[in-house]
Amino acid sequence: MIIDSNVYWLPEELFTSETLANQFLRSVPREYDVYAHKLVSSDGRKEFVIEKPEGSANLNYFSGDYALEKQLRDLDEANVEKVVLKLPGCAEWLTLDLCKKFNNLMAERVRQSKGHMEALAVVPPRADADVLKELTRCVTELHMKGVQLAAHYGNKYLDDPMFRPLLKKINDLNVPVYVHHTPVPTEYTALLDYNNLRRSYGRCEDQTIAVSRELFSGMFEELPNLKMIHSMLGGGFFAYTNMFFPTDSGNGRFNTNNEKIKKYLNKNIYFEMSHAQPWGVAQLECAVKVLGADHIIYGSSYPVKKSWLTEGPTYVESLNISGADKNKILSGNAVNIYNL
Repeated sequence: MIIDSNVYWLPEELFTSETLANQFLRSVPREYDVYAHKLVSSDGRKEFVIEKPEGSANLNYFSGDYALEKQLRDLDEANVEKVVLKLPGCAEWLTLDLCKKFNNLMAERVRQSKGHMEALAVVPPRADADVLKELTRCVTELHMKGVQLAAHYGNKYLDDPMFRPLLKKINDLNVPVYVHHTPVPTEYTALLDYNNLRRSYGRCEDQTIAVSRELFSGMFEELPNLKMIHSMLGGGFFAYTNMFFPTDSGNGRFNTNNEKIKKYLNKNIYFEMSHAQPWGVAQLECAVKVLGADHIIYGSSYPVKKSWLTEGPTYVESLNISGADKNKILSGNAVNIYNL
């Protein structure tokens, strides 16, 4: 069995309803230097472009990419039995009203998929009573398998105390968090000049900062059930078990008493592997060796590139790792963590 734990979804109504499109565009926070435009792409499709800062495109959403029939055909071609749906990066700024609307539409998509799709809830990160009520509804009534969050909101990463009430509720509900990394971290001036530097390396830097802050903050001492699944296997994954936990103090320069933090990495942090394919086999084999196959979950970021979905399972099968480890990556870890 193959499970893709990172398939993007947006309602097609977003491209056909002017009211919903305007509501979506109004939610994008220009005061935080994020800009959104709706236009017609070169091939005639409707497109949303998300820029941060203005003039630096980081996310693109195209009409037709999220149609149920198309996605089911592509899943069948890829021999993928089940996928976990999430929004493509825009969870960072959605209002509660939009979250409710998207959650209902996602739940309907899951129903229409006849067992091939599951979904992750989306809620605003500042957890007042209404937000917590919506989160609970998504898990207990809509049967969503986890929660999707952005790696940071504005200039605040998830270890910030302002997010603790939401994370505490997620911990109590005992569902996982999928953490989506944006193309740029909170400080990004040096990344702006070059597109690939911003969109590719920017995600890596964002993940390294996010994971590190979660580990060193001690938040998992308070939230022991919390499982954070970080997207795209970016960042310096090699550093999490080596550079951040030195065994030599460097004549007192480094803290080597990191056993508790290492336990957090082993128990609370997982990685979804989409965007690892373009890096090549050697890098993913290195990640398996460093992080362990039981901490890596297969995902494709479909429909960003169809080939990442259709060729992804073959790519994992080509790795020089055991058959048991391949099965963990392709389905076993997702089954266990998402309770599929």
